[in-house]
Amino acid sequence: MLNQEEDKQRVKKIFWTLLTIIVLLSILIFSIFKTIKNDRRIPTLDITKKELAVRGNIYSSDGFKMTSSKKLYKASIDTRYLDLDKKELFITLFSIYSNISYKRILKKVNKSLKKPGNLVLSYNIDSRSAKNLKELGYKLIQLKVFVSKRVNGNKVLKALDVRESGEKRVYSYENTLTPVVGYIRKYESKNGKTKVKGIKGLEKKFDTILNNTTDGVLSGKRDVLSYITFDKDSTMKQRIDGADLYLNISLKLQKNVEMILDIYKEQLKADEIIVSIMESKTGKVISFASSNRFNPSRILQSDIPSLNVKGIEYPFEPGSVIKPITISLVLDKNRVKKKQLFSAYNKKGKANKKGEYPKGKYKIGRHTIGDDHRFKKHLLTIEDIVVFSSNIGTLQLAQKLSGKEILEGMKSYGFAKRSGIELPYERTGIFPSLKQLSAGESRNEDNVYKATVSYGQGMTSTFMQVLKAYTVFNNEGKISTPRLISHISNNEGNYTQIKKEQKTIISKKTAKTIKDFLVQTVEKGTGRSARIEGLEIGGKTGTAQIAQRGQYQKKYISSFFGFANDKKTSYTIGVTVFNPNSKGRNWYQYYASKSAVPVFKELVNILLQQKYLKIKD
Repeated sequence: MLNQEEDKQRVKKIFWTLLTIIVLLSILIFSIFKTIKNDRRIPTLDITKKELAVRGNIYSSDGFKMTSSKKLYKASIDTRYLDLDKKELFITLFSIYSNISYKRILKKVNKSLKKPGNLVLSYNIDSRSAKNLKELGYKLIQLKVFVSKRVNGNKVLKALDVRESGEKRVYSYENTLTPVVGYIRKYESKNGKTKVKGIKGLEKKFDTILNNTTDGVLSGKRDVLSYITFDKDSTMKQRIDGADLYLNISLKLQKNVEMILDIYKEQLKADEIIVSIMESKTGKVISFASSNRFNPSRILQSDIPSLNVKGIEYPFEPGSVIKPITISLVLDKNRVKKKQLFSAYNKKGKANKKGEYPKGKYKIGRHTIGDDHRFKKHLLTIEDIVVFSSNIGTLQLAQKLSGKEILEGMKSYGFAKRSGIELPYERTGIFPSLKQLSAGESRNEDNVYKATVSYGQGMTSTFMQVLKAYTVFNNEGKISTPRLISHISNNEGNYTQIKKEQKTIISKKTAKTIKDFLVQTVEKGTGRSARIEGLEIGGKTGTAQIAQRGQYQKKYISSFFGFANDKKTSYTIGVTVFNPNSKGRNWYQYYASKSAVPVFKELVNILLQQKYLKIKD
């Protein structure tokens, strides 16, 4: 009996033991199955990162980086994971590594701790600092500056996070070449990164090319610092930055030209001075400068009037610099002979002690047009008309052209249309209509519109239109399109050369005749102070009143357009001074001969100093 009872107890123990094992195995199998079936939150060892591509650069012809883009990084922490006992240590180390003041970081952290959560410490970390801060992040984990927490049953640790935040545009030489280079505006891209777009100048004109970027992609296994380690399974797609612009403008020349403008703006008490120097035969603009500049990185309220490129965006009555252009159209159609004489319309007056006759007067209908200069004779040659700037002589020549001829002729020189320079928002100016220019033609009557246009009134043009037109006289009758850009290059090795455009406007013979007249203007006329022995220099002055609300003001725009050549090289140069001093002891400075011409000569001297020109032996 006792043995049977013991056997029963033994069987029971075995049964319960087996049952317990079966239950435990069932629970284990169920758990394994459930774990396999459900998603598991296991930290991945794989990582994919995008590398931000940046906007292209703008280079000067002598290889200096005028504008460039740098990547910026954002540094942030989650203050919920910050060990408050080690707060001071974190702030001290972060301040040292980031070069951001301790007080500034302390203030941000303390403010965030009132409502703990994500805190951006800076959006403007540069590449070098970002690399150092990433290494700091690993050290902070080792020092247990950040502590892990359980979130939804999982252990989570959020430490110092450093990642790309966008790009920053850098203007290495501050206000140099502004407003031509232009400026940008920031915006947030679709992926939340800070990008920039051009608003004015070259930055605007070439915005699409400069911003034609493709971000890089890196993927692979990550290390403890979250850097990607590369092996055969890793993938890498290289970033493609925007294309680079290479200018025809030299930084060294531009800086010297701008220095001259700053001096003369103060000396002449002018509102602004604009100059440009072009290679006559190629159209390469080697300098385009204004006395009114700004720093694109820090635009002030006072800079707003200087943001526009006045040389292409401000049409004005150009005045007497148009006379050689008008006369060239008459000569090219053989309507007059080179030695033909024209009345100065000053016969009725008596000569003064200097032998000068009164200023001439010429009537067209109810309009009376006068000359600003006195002449010692009654009859003028075409050379006299140019050299001594006779309105009356020029308008008589203009009447020999039909309305259609003068309109088409002026348009062929580039007036009433854009010059073609690579800048946005260029204005065309205004010009009388064909109907206005042709009035009275059937009755063989003088036309007042032809008359005023012939000496640069009753029309408007931009500075760059006049400069382009003057290349004709220094390029054997062919006009050159102004070109700021030499070529465009991208990091894929593609290269785009900017083609020069030229078109014949007048015959080589006519161009030579006008060129000789312009040389004589410098030798013995209104441009005498531009003369430099050993160089071929010619040009024409123009002093025009500023018109506002249909009335001429006692304000002036003074210009000198011409050329400077040695045996090998030829340059077309323009100077326009807006509202030079016309009051007080130096009232005469509003004359182009006293304002624009001296600036012109300084520009030629700079070209000599920097070996662009060479004095004939």
